Parts: sequence; structure tokens; C-alpha cells
Amino acid sequence: IAGCRVLNGTINRNDRVHVIRDQKILNQYPIASLKREKDDVKEVREGMECGILLSGFNDIKEGDLLEAFRINEVKRTLDSSS
Repeated sequence: IAGCRVLNGTINRNDRVHVIRDQKILNQYPIASLKREKDDVKEVREGMECGILLSGFNDIKEGDLLEAFRINEVKRTLDSSS
């Protein structure tokens, strides 16, 4: 579990995370666990500290940056106004 501080925005349990080391994205991973203190949480807000466990990656090093993001699927529609 990586000890983290949220620098801006929020991190949600269902987000994916880019692991950035030396200004290079290593890969993206789903969040396996998101904790505040010892409690599992769904969201952590800006300025708060948390613990993040990534699914399929356990080589977190001090100084790594974790960038959370969300993929939203949007249903396509036809615009009939033209």
C-alpha cells in the first residue's frame, strides 16, 4: 500500500491510476484498495492523506506520482436537427 496525499481533485475507488516515475508514465492500473486511516473508503479529497493499493503493481517508490483518472463511456446519439 502506497501512502499518498491528494494534491488536487479527488480520487475515487473506481478510478484508474497512471504511475509516473522520472516524468515518464510506467503504466496504468486499477485501484485495488483505497483507505483513510484503517477504513476502506470510496473517495479521498484534495489535501487528504490515504493509502492506495494498485492491482498488478507493487513497485511504488518514494517520489512516484500517481495520477488518478476516470474513463466515462458516453452513448452516441444521432443529431436530427440537421
